[in-house]
Amino acid sequence: MTSPTSTRRWFSGVAGTYIGLVATLLAMVLLFSSQSQYFLTTDTFVTLANDIPALAVMAVGMTFVLIIAGIDLSVGSVMALSSALCSMAILQWHWSIGPALLLGMVCGAGCGMLTGMVSVIWQLPSFIVSLGMLEIVRGAAYVVTDSRTQYIGSDVDWLSSNLIGGISPAFVIALLVIIVGQLVLTRSVFGRYMIGIGTNEEAMRLAGVDPRPIKITVFALTGLMASIAGLIQTSRLEAADPNTGIGIELQVIAAVVIGGTSLMGGRGSVISTFLGVLIIAVLEAGMAQIGASDPTKRIITGMVIIAAVLLDKYRDSRKQQRH
Repeated sequence: MTSPTSTRRWFSGVAGTYIGLVATLLAMVLLFSSQSQYFLTTDTFVTLANDIPALAVMAVGMTFVLIIAGIDLSVGSVMALSSALCSMAILQWHWSIGPALLLGMVCGAGCGMLTGMVSVIWQLPSFIVSLGMLEIVRGAAYVVTDSRTQYIGSDVDWLSSNLIGGISPAFVIALLVIIVGQLVLTRSVFGRYMIGIGTNEEAMRLAGVDPRPIKITVFALTGLMASIAGLIQTSRLEAADPNTGIGIELQVIAAVVIGGTSLMGGRGSVISTFLGVLIIAVLEAGMAQIGASDPTKRIITGMVIIAAVLLDKYRDSRKQQRH
């Protein structure tokens, strides 16, 4: 049976994080609602729901990577290349939409796997390896598209079409990915291995678990999530833009860190990450509606990220004091 002490620790850890994030989100909604009469409307929240699927899906993969104490800076470029290959398959090779989408996802998973293999096999920092992959994959996206936007048309717009209440299928897919991601993290052996690797990789190795295939699989899943995000973005634009996703890796990492996932590894939650995505989306939408300038938006967003990192550092220090 679970002891009262462990129950209190769980509440103060996971549930406490959820409560803090939800309280922050509600406070932001109230603040922007008081500043703009147009913020607290159905149209605003439907727009937010349809704007966040790509970011939310990518953030699930980044959560996994950060939990194993890694990082992947190439997700924006993988997003672009997957979209580019999908457009090439449809426009040049005359593939049907199903195989073209599958090609894009295989591309994303392959790019992620390559990043993971180079990092794990040669024991290189994933920061450096993924930074190199960022440039390689972005260059490949320009080559595939001949550095031009490829207009696909209505063949892929169904992902962004309106369902009940104006919500798109992409938002439903994002919610499913979040639910599955949380279940994998909390209810599967693979999830426990990820947390164990991020907490103490050497202890996992001594326990008879080889961390290498697990870490490579995590990077492959991150690439897969980036490719799905790319296909969602392609559906919204009805086109593949080789410039898509430039800088989005910073937004993804910010959402995950704001959601409470530790940069040191070993701690994280997909649900918390989703709340982090919502906080960033509400922050950007609210500042746009109150007329904040672009430099002001960047300053405030940066301050929020730094505050989240400081909070993460504070949590780690408190945890070390308890032990």
